[in-house]
Amino acid sequence: MKFIKLISALALVALSACSNEKEEKGTEKAIKANQEQGALERAKQYPAPVESIIDQGVEIIDTFDAPAGMMGYAGMMRGQPLAIYVTEDKKYAIVGSLIDAEGNNLTVETMDSLVEGPRMERAWKELENSAWVADGSDDAPVIIYTFTDTNCPYCHKFREAADPWIKAGKVQFRHIVVAILRKSSMDKGATILGSEDPEAMMDKHNKQFSQGGIEVDQEAVEKGQVRVQLNTNMMQRLGFGATPTSFYKDKDGKIQSVQGMPQGEVLEKMMGSPKPE
Repeated sequence: MKFIKLISALALVALSACSNEKEEKGTEKAIKANQEQGALERAKQYPAPVESIIDQGVEIIDTFDAPAGMMGYAGMMRGQPLAIYVTEDKKYAIVGSLIDAEGNNLTVETMDSLVEGPRMERAWKELENSAWVADGSDDAPVIIYTFTDTNCPYCHKFREAADPWIKAGKVQFRHIVVAILRKSSMDKGATILGSEDPEAMMDKHNKQFSQGGIEVDQEAVEKGQVRVQLNTNMMQRLGFGATPTSFYKDKDGKIQSVQGMPQGEVLEKMMGSPKPE
């Protein structure tokens, strides 16, 4: 009897294994079928050259009419806009800017309205919801979100250059602290975001920057390091990899981004007014 029960148990295990194997094969077939169906649908939707570009990692956002019988495709790759023009016979694709006989760039305005504008709007919402540190009056008419690494000398110079506007109550910086330059960037940044008063800690860091900045507080680091990492991930997801990278709204309400240390007219344009006396 025991032998019969053992045989029965082994049979059940075998059946179970066979059943699981069949289910796995069925799942694999379903996934493959879905992939093939997706490729088929894309082939119907896009010409072969565009399909080839999609396979390289480009996301198609929209289409638009283009000169000379061409069809335009507005895409994104690694967070950056990309214009694609397909010839009338649909055999060839041209990637980049289209210039007319008078030297006008026909691509910029189209890409701005279809890709860059919506992209900046989405980015602004993400920036608003991130872990930022206010620097300046809450009533300031101009808000500037800026990705700041605590070891970045140009971030510090940017803050110094903007100081007259911040002190005058015309501009509020919102520092989005990231860690990309050195190992200590995470600890210093997390010390700021994990402190009881991040605004005061950021101010202290700026005042002590030439001496190496604030001292690391391990208790604050434990509280703030996740926020710094999330900020860093967001920066990279948005397609930016250098500090300072800043965002502001111009006089028309259009969101603009500036990478690096802004100077001269660019600085005043960001601040929204001439330098206060």
